[in-house]
Amino acid sequence: MTEPYPEQRDDAGVEERTRTRKPHLYRVYLLNDDYTTMDFVVQVLVEIFHKNPVEATAIMLHVHKQGRGLAGVYERQIAEAKIAAAHTKARAGGFPLKCTMEKE
Repeated sequence: MTEPYPEQRDDAGVEERTRTRKPHLYRVYLLNDDYTTMDFVVQVLVEIFHKNPVEATAIMLHVHKQGRGLAGVYERQIAEAKIAAAHTKARAGGFPLKCTMEKE
């Protein structure tokens, strides 16, 4: 069987282009408060944001001194999930820790 002429094929002359765009990224910040302990903030950064203890301590000190600190940059759904997990853990521990996110 022979290949049909190009003009007889369904896809003749059609070039399909798909453009994929990168998802927007969001910066997740931890906010300072007067009640959440430094150890708890480090624990949140290690367990939820997967920072090593040294990096988590540096971020915690930045939060303490500057009022907020960058916990990470993620796609929207991941950022929202990490914020929710941090808030849930904080409430369960009796702390008012807050996180926010901003579009990068």
